[in-house]
Amino acid sequence: MPRVQTSIPELDEMLKGGFMQGDAVMLAGSAGTGKTTLALQYLVNGVTRSREPGIYVTFEQLPDQIYRDANNFNWDLRKMEEENKFRLICTSPELLLEADGGENLLDAPIKEIHPRRIVIDSLSHLEMYIAEKEMRKEAYRLIMYLKTKDLSSLLIWETPQIIGTSFSVTEVGMSFLVDCIIILKPVEIQSSMRKALAVLKMRGSDHDKRLREFDITPAGIKVMPPFTDYEGIMTGSPRKSLTNEAAKAWASAFGRKSK
Repeated sequence: MPRVQTSIPELDEMLKGGFMQGDAVMLAGSAGTGKTTLALQYLVNGVTRSREPGIYVTFEQLPDQIYRDANNFNWDLRKMEEENKFRLICTSPELLLEADGGENLLDAPIKEIHPRRIVIDSLSHLEMYIAEKEMRKEAYRLIMYLKTKDLSSLLIWETPQIIGTSFSVTEVGMSFLVDCIIILKPVEIQSSMRKALAVLKMRGSDHDKRLREFDITPAGIKVMPPFTDYEGIMTGSPRKSLTNEAAKAWASAFGRKSK
């Protein structure tokens, strides 16, 4: 099956080559975990490395703020717009969901640049305009619209916290509507705040089940090796892995005995 690469090597490795083409991917995490950075990097890498134009739809940030944040990583969004490889749309969920004579707000930019990727920042903002009982139906309608346009979508979801090994990312069952879920989570280890990333779900494909550390660098998101020395990270109570500690102790003792 064709893959949509993020061009973040370690993340593509976790995804066994990238997202499935045309899939709806939910990027869930609390404030400050790097969701916007990862989403912009996904679009920028699509333009610069895969020749795939992209659209960024935001409900909460002004365009100047997006341009400024991208410039911090040397991503020139204005230039990409001038070259018809990128569009930044600042609107409200209400305008995006309403249809005027059958036309959708995204129809015009889709015709202009023929995008292959799109980011919605954020899907959780729909809750401000839609009754909870209508939330899944409207989200489903939006996701299916993006799929009919053959867009590989990244849907940001703001979540207050992610704790436990078994949980629902959203309280309204949104996780069942998407094909893939990536979670970003802050963790405290030895009195230091670090960031963790995991692929929670990937429909139709195998994926790496391990929790990996990541960092936000001047070049964007960098995914690092798994947290092999710790366990209980998702529960909010990380501790040194007893298995790894025992293995190290055994190896150390065996090494001394050999000498």
